[in-house]
This record gives sequence, C-alpha cells and structure tokens, in this order.
Amino acid sequence: MKSIVLEAPGQFRFDERPDPSPKGSGDALVRVRRIGVCGTDLHAYRGDQPFFAYPRVLGHELGVEVVASASDRVRPGDYGAVEPYLHCGVCRPCREGRTNCCSKLSVLGVHQDGGLCDYLVVPASKLHVSAMLPLEHLALVEMLGIGAHAVARAGITAQDQVLVIGAGPIGLSAIQFARLVGADVVVMETNPDRMAFCKRFMDVRGCVAAGDDAERCLREQFDGDLPGVVLDATGNRHAMANAFSLVDSGGRLVLIGLFIGELAFYDPEFHRKELTLLSSRNATAADFAYVIRMLESGKINLNPWITHRVGFDDVIDAFPTFVDPAEGVIKAMIDLD
Repeated sequence: MKSIVLEAPGQFRFDERPDPSPKGSGDALVRVRRIGVCGTDLHAYRGDQPFFAYPRVLGHELGVEVVASASDRVRPGDYGAVEPYLHCGVCRPCREGRTNCCSKLSVLGVHQDGGLCDYLVVPASKLHVSAMLPLEHLALVEMLGIGAHAVARAGITAQDQVLVIGAGPIGLSAIQFARLVGADVVVMETNPDRMAFCKRFMDVRGCVAAGDDAERCLREQFDGDLPGVVLDATGNRHAMANAFSLVDSGGRLVLIGLFIGELAFYDPEFHRKELTLLSSRNATAADFAYVIRMLESGKINLNPWITHRVGFDDVIDAFPTFVDPAEGVIKAMIDLD
C-alpha cells in the first residue's frame, strides 16, 4: 500500500508498505478515505510538536470504511470516525474512565504511525460508526471531540460568559460546543480572517484582538465583567501566561493547547482571584459519541470549516501551503479516493 512518511521537519517522502492485516479478534481493517490535517500535523511538520518522534506517518483525524472485522461491533462497509487514542486499560486513569490521559497513551500519527496511508488496522472498539454522516465530517469528529471535552472539563453551562483564545480548528470546536450549551462566547484572535469567520459562522457575541487593550475590550463585551471561563487554544506561551489576567475572580481557566517548555504565572494574583486551573487533553469515547449525535442532528454545520482539499498524490506539494497564514486555511482535508 502507499503511504507518506514525515522523515524530519519539512521532509516528506512517499513509501510503499505491505498491506496490514488484523492481529487479534478485536481488530478491524479499515480503508482510510479522508484525513483532516490537524494542528498537531502542522507542528510536526514545523518541528515543534511535543511528544513526537521522526520518522512518522501522520494522520489521526480519520474518516474510514471498514474492510474486515472479527468483532460484531462493526461490519464491512460501515463508515466511521477513528478514536486515535490507544489506551492501556489498566492504569489508574483508565480504571477511572479517563482513557484520554492514560499513563501509557499511544496516539496514532503521533506516538505511532497514523492514517496517511491506504489501510490501517485499529481496535474495533476505537471505531465510531454513523450511517448518516459523510466521510469528511467523520474525519473531523476527533477535532470536534477535543473542543467538546474541553467544554465539559470546564463545566460550562448556559449561565457562563466564556472567552476562547485562538480561533484555529480546536478553538472553533470549543466555541461550537460552548454555544451548543448556551454559553455567551467572545473570541480573542490575532488573525482578522479568522475573526471574520467567527462573526459570520460561529454565533459569537463578538471578537477582540489580543494586545494591551484586551482587558478593557473584554469588559466592554461582558458589561463590565471579565469572563468567568477562559479556554486557551493557542498553544502559545505568551498567550497562555496572559490568559491568567483575563479570567474574572472565582473563574476557571482551561489550557487546551500546549507547547514545549515551562509556563509561569504570578501566584499572588492567581490566589487573590481563587482561580481554578485545568488542562484538557484529547477526548473520550463518550465525547466522540456526543459529537456524532450533534452532527447527525444537524446542530453543527462543518461545510464552511473545510477550506482546502487535496488528493493523496498532491499532499507533499500542498503541505507547505497549509502552514502559511496567507493561505487562509481553516481546515484542510485529504481525499484518498
């Protein structure tokens, strides 16, 4: 089968590998049909992705078709999304149902080779099928699951005033699910095109630019208050450190994005406000099921999100454009048909 390997930052190559085959009764063989290009993939291409080693076959936002399965959970011909977080099942987080942060977690396309290839063997338990959704939307379930998980982690309700920092795909996912529960959402961004996207498609109260005037602008948006919940989806050290000053007293700060390095904050102010600080990592099977229900019910319209499409044979040439802000990429989709 054909595959594409990221040998080193900025260096892809085509590769031919043997077709995989299921190794156990719980495995399923799937044909990879659509791949969403994730921020993780872009960081890996640039060389600044944590928890990553080269060479690697990228691809963990997958819309697949089942080819063969020994499990009665899925059948040949089923379309599904892949939950790419392979957990051990025995560590304390797994025993507590928090498989997204398993102490031995292995993520497809990050810790082991992913789906930028023709076929893949995955545990059938990691397939989330839908008879209604198109493959492109199934490929984006994982991305949406990260936003859904962060919103659940923050305990956001319709009574909350929420700031989402960063309107990349993960930030948009967080905005989407905060709005679905009825929260009042403002977005902070540096990119005017993404701010315009949020205003047009995301039903937000407003957008503010990051900078020295951000606190005043937020108070104007929220009738004199700062937001009670802040979700940072930037993975930028400066933005994450600054987020502490944008949360109102008694509020909650959730860090979704991550970077390689240490994060510092001013402890007296943190204690004065009695803030709750949370991280949010990946998603659970329950998040995947919730996302699929929301998509099937028509409560999420993903069509405007997919701004760029490319065939498998053109991936290597197209990938540098995906990291270029001037290209205006919201979400790029790879079509393997």
